[in-house]
Amino acid sequence: MHDEGYIKFNAEWIKAPARAWHKIRALNEWRQVLYKAGLIGAHPDGIGYGNISIRDTPAREFVITGSMTGNVPELGPEHFTRVVDYDFPENRLTCRGPIIASSESLTHASFYEASRSIQAVIHVHHAGLWNEYMGKLPTTSKTVTYGTPEMAYEVISLLRARVGPAKQLVIMGGHEDGVLAYGTSLGQAASTLLTCCNRMFRPAPPA
Repeated sequence: MHDEGYIKFNAEWIKAPARAWHKIRALNEWRQVLYKAGLIGAHPDGIGYGNISIRDTPAREFVITGSMTGNVPELGPEHFTRVVDYDFPENRLTCRGPIIASSESLTHASFYEASRSIQAVIHVHHAGLWNEYMGKLPTTSKTVTYGTPEMAYEVISLLRARVGPAKQLVIMGGHEDGVLAYGTSLGQAASTLLTCCNRMFRPAPPA
């Protein structure tokens, strides 16, 4: 049983019109690339997984896909929302838009909190990457679940400590198949994921 869409933070959702499409078109285009690659999608039981965000203005705010949108083949403006405030100790988040923010929003917030240079965050599921890089790349504790303040604190600690090789990936130890990518742009974060996935399927060189 997957609980990917279960929101664990206290959410204040302020219903508001969707963002202008031209402002989030690139975000949606990269989301579609990842969806087609199977990195965002749905489990056999129909529960969606994966989400994507970009830093907004002011710098502490960000735009993210809404809750339970991983299994939607094509998104529209109504599937994106803006996180305008968050508080890790209080496990609280405020979002403004036509849909409530993704269950992983606090985790995304932790990346933006950890470094001003981070402009985009992507959460995907990929069993190969998860198993290959567990413990080799920065990996959160197996006892920490997704969408919690504890996960946010772990991410901030790992990024600021610069633990492990700099592949711009974080493995979610307590969230099966969960992988987080980040970068100075959406293209950089997405390319990191796609490159790593492609390398896993390359045939081994002849002996």
